[in-house]
Amino acid sequence: MNAMHNDPIWRSMLFVPADVPRFVDRAHTRGADACVLDLEDSVPLAQKAQARHAVPGAAAAIAARGTPVLVRVNQPWDMAAPDIDAAIGPSVSALVLPKVNDAATVRQVARRIDGLEAQRGLPAGHTRLIALIEDVMALPELDAIARCTPRMLGMMLGPEDFSASAGMTPVREALMLPNQLVLFACRRAGILPFGFPGSIADYGDTDAFAQTIRLARQLGFVGGLCIHPAQVAVMNVGFSPSAEDLENARGAVEAFEAAAREGRGAAEYRSKMVDLPVVLRARETLRRATTTAALSTQQETNP
Repeated sequence: MNAMHNDPIWRSMLFVPADVPRFVDRAHTRGADACVLDLEDSVPLAQKAQARHAVPGAAAAIAARGTPVLVRVNQPWDMAAPDIDAAIGPSVSALVLPKVNDAATVRQVARRIDGLEAQRGLPAGHTRLIALIEDVMALPELDAIARCTPRMLGMMLGPEDFSASAGMTPVREALMLPNQLVLFACRRAGILPFGFPGSIADYGDTDAFAQTIRLARQLGFVGGLCIHPAQVAVMNVGFSPSAEDLENARGAVEAFEAAAREGRGAAEYRSKMVDLPVVLRARETLRRATTTAALSTQQETNP
């Protein structure tokens, strides 16, 4: 089981096609907590080799400007293996694994990374993994996938592919249950739940997307992948505690601690009962505030 409190929590992870230099050159200016160099869906088959070749230089350039870099590799294995070989290095913090249906696939990736990190002088465990759940066949395997390697940072439902596999439209009502199943598996394993109950392709209506992200945070999600720069600011705000959230959290903790000093197991704050579950949520809100403040400072200092 991984310790979520020590893991990097990226609110917004923006896809950038690895084979398009103008996008790579501007990636660090988009305000995203992390950049995902994409070798999969956004890269045509004819450009895969070129994109793969570009990854080490692109990752180094983006990371040097203060933005963490992830790489989404391809499936199946004959395409994933050379992608992994190209990606593993000091500038790449994690791999995003698409279409994960079983734990064996992730373990195979982890073993290859073990060898590459050793060969390249990287600390063991340097490269983390985020699994994309994109098929109904993966649902019975969620716990096994989430627990299969200490490299696992988190999981996220891929709404478009998952919806296609289920024969459904990627609307909120249809995506609620599978998203929650992924979240519950993440919480059981102690890894980060990424995602939101909506289509990743719907970036035109900012207000509607903001409502989706607000709901995602209420459900317990901590961040997600995005495909358009317009989604970045919405996710950074939506996945961050608001000033009101922080005020309520501090007040609840203070009231509970004062009650505890008097030998009471619960307190009242703003006409609501505050007991241990409420305080645990409040303390998590305060921890998240520290994390998001650090991310905002990082973005402000990026050249």
